[in-house]
Amino acid sequence: MTPTDPSGPAPVRILLCDDHAVVRAGLLALLGSAPGIEVVGEAGGGEEAVALAARLRPDVVLMDLQLGAGMDGIEATRRIVADAAAATETDAGTGGRGARGPYVLVLTTYDTDADITRAIEAGATGYLLKAERPEELFSAIRAAAEGRTALSPPVAGRVMARMRGAGRPALTERERDILGQLARGLGNREIARALFISEATVKTHLGRIYDKLGVDTRAGAVAVAKEQRLLS
Repeated sequence: MTPTDPSGPAPVRILLCDDHAVVRAGLLALLGSAPGIEVVGEAGGGEEAVALAARLRPDVVLMDLQLGAGMDGIEATRRIVADAAAATETDAGTGGRGARGPYVLVLTTYDTDADITRAIEAGATGYLLKAERPEELFSAIRAAAEGRTALSPPVAGRVMARMRGAGRPALTERERDILGQLARGLGNREIARALFISEATVKTHLGRIYDKLGVDTRAGAVAVAKEQRLLS
């Protein structure tokens, strides 16, 4: 680990959680080269991460999502955040400084809307992809230690897209029917026959579906529908 200047600011204390020992070793070596960052513990599973976070009280928990058998990263994040909130209230109630933390920074290879949403809802302060450059990781860790949101650019883009799409009108029952046929790979004529409507009506509904989903192709509509679980 990189030695810190005793006269300077305290280092950001990190707890690593990843079920792959090789990945943890790589992160330990990488973070050990970063000034102002100190790894104080490592966990190979969700349960261990929750226990160590409560005992070590790090500033940031670097959390993977997929942790093999047992508690996953989402549930571990939820429990760590809940424990931190409870500890903050206890500290404040007993005259302590009521420090907030640890914060959870997700570090994963998964960037699906479902994973991002679940992590944020569980209380994660940031969401970073393992493909990011080391400098981006260091910057995200320092931001998370201050309670600031840190998102990989691709993740930020997906979050913004979801926010922009939040106000779109919901699909009608007929539009959902057509979207379902579209997902089966049927063409306009086949959809018209299956639903006993005209091809012109199919085209009209498809235009509305594209507008509502923010796409301009059949493949794009199906992809968004699957991602947002619009297909039954």
